[in-house]
Amino acid sequence: MEGYKRLTIYILATIIYDLTVGFCRRFLRGSRRQIEQMEQAARSGKQNIGEGYTFQSLETYIKLCGVAEGSIKELGSDYEDFLRQRGFSIWPKDHPKVRVFRGFRAVWVKPNIPNTPNLPNDPEEAANLLLTFCQMETFLLKRQISSLKEKFVREGGFRENLFKKRLDYRKGRLG
Repeated sequence: MEGYKRLTIYILATIIYDLTVGFCRRFLRGSRRQIEQMEQAARSGKQNIGEGYTFQSLETYIKLCGVAEGSIKELGSDYEDFLRQRGFSIWPKDHPKVRVFRGFRAVWVKPNIPNTPNLPNDPEEAANLLLTFCQMETFLLKRQISSLKEKFVREGGFRENLFKKRLDYRKGRLG
């Protein structure tokens, strides 16, 4: 089950990145600094999840998931700012469209190609879609980090386990 959650987290981060690039190009014309910030936050979230998974160190994976969570939270704040600054509403989680957004399930349709939904043409709906996805992603990352911390407590970290193996090896050769 853990592998499934990890994959879902990465796929959703990929979708957030892809949609953010489209959102910035469509709705933030002329705001180069804001575009760069939002695209970088989305990219950082995705990249840190992927990079963290490849490390042997559970401690580093936990740290990089935390960095990804921070990046996605920052991106969510950017979408809130976009909505607020333009006089749009931030939809509550019981809003009918938000319920539809929250029902979305991230999967690969082909290798490296997620089932990215179409970006709505309405900027308020598009920003609320991405804000909802950012909230879903941070929720999943919090759960993943908690699960990884529990695993670290149960099983120890890479260096700790390597040191135990070294001690066992030495005891076997010397004793």
